[in-house]
Amino acid sequence: MSASLTNTFDDKNSETSTLTNPTLVLNCGSSSIKYALISDDNATRITGLAENLGLDTARIKHTTLNGEKLEISIPGGNHKFALQKILELLEQYHFIAVGHRVVHGGREYSEAVRVDEHVLSEVKRLKVLAPLHNPAHALGIEAVQAIYPDIPQVVVFDTAFHQTMPPVAFRYPLPKILYEEHKIRRYGFHGTSHAYVSERASSITEASGTHGWLTAHLGNGCSATAVYDGKSLDTSMGLTPLEGLMMGTRSGDVDPSLHIHLKRQLGMSLEDIDTMLNKESGLLGISGLSNDLRTVEQAAKEGHKDAQLAIEMFCYRVGKYLASLSCALPEFTGIVFTGGIGENSVSTRTRILEVMRHFGIKVDADKNANLVGGNEGSFHSSDSSFELWVIPTDEEGRIAQETREALDLI
Repeated sequence: MSASLTNTFDDKNSETSTLTNPTLVLNCGSSSIKYALISDDNATRITGLAENLGLDTARIKHTTLNGEKLEISIPGGNHKFALQKILELLEQYHFIAVGHRVVHGGREYSEAVRVDEHVLSEVKRLKVLAPLHNPAHALGIEAVQAIYPDIPQVVVFDTAFHQTMPPVAFRYPLPKILYEEHKIRRYGFHGTSHAYVSERASSITEASGTHGWLTAHLGNGCSATAVYDGKSLDTSMGLTPLEGLMMGTRSGDVDPSLHIHLKRQLGMSLEDIDTMLNKESGLLGISGLSNDLRTVEQAAKEGHKDAQLAIEMFCYRVGKYLASLSCALPEFTGIVFTGGIGENSVSTRTRILEVMRHFGIKVDADKNANLVGGNEGSFHSSDSSFELWVIPTDEEGRIAQETREALDLI
């Protein structure tokens, strides 16, 4: 494999010139690493995914500059080993900086920052708030440091975009000491996605004045945000990514007393309940079939009652949350859908907007039907009270941009 891989890349040495001053973006998940090498034009890029890490099926799926797809098997490979292989794949392109997506930055960080010893220690310390993700992010930073100690690294926090929320939105109605001494508050997530699509919407709308958007990032993880004048004013996720919308395997909002009720009635431990709420609920829990909306939709079409209910609940809860988040906006311009579901499920967008029946929203069904598979555009009719957009998210591009800004490379 390694010999054929080398030959493949040698044949493409002429392409390296199209990647000018590239930035490497790393998104280390609990069992995967998503990566992209992005030129300073923010368009030319190499992408890839290391998945199933730690298992016999671990592999790297790599897409070259000309779109050729390669697959490299790394049985049992962990994060560190996978990162070493990824860096070997990309070393000939001479990237000038590395940007890391980090899930939780606490309340200290409101923007992307260059990595130093303090920043790395904070990423590690905040694993208490993101135990599945922050340790993996720290591994990514340290792996790059070990091989490329002189290349600057930047962390871009999911939570940073939401640091503009006012206290009325980010505080929980709990004893003050929990906020002041233990930092218990709402942080919000998917910040790079909400930042990107709201900024993009403001750049392509014909609406004048200051824009207020409701952005709906809908995928296996889901969140919604109220963005006004480029700033997050409220969002659906909270202290952790469990709060808010119903998701693929996450419950979203439930009664806070559910934990104690299940402990008393069923003898469940806190750990068991946490696992249930994060990994066994949402679309999977209600349908009993899958966390993938496409599978659930197909079953619903075939008459599966639980699948039908799962879709109805998902859309109802998104619509209800969007309606409530509109209260945060001084001016309401429109709604932006993004994420795997938001960008590709025409029927889900339609159902969500039907929930918001009192808002005077009018959908152009033909336009809506054409907005799938990466297409960008609006789908409101001319007499709609608010604009409707589908904008494919580009979290990697946004992370590369913020990385360059943090290092004064723009």
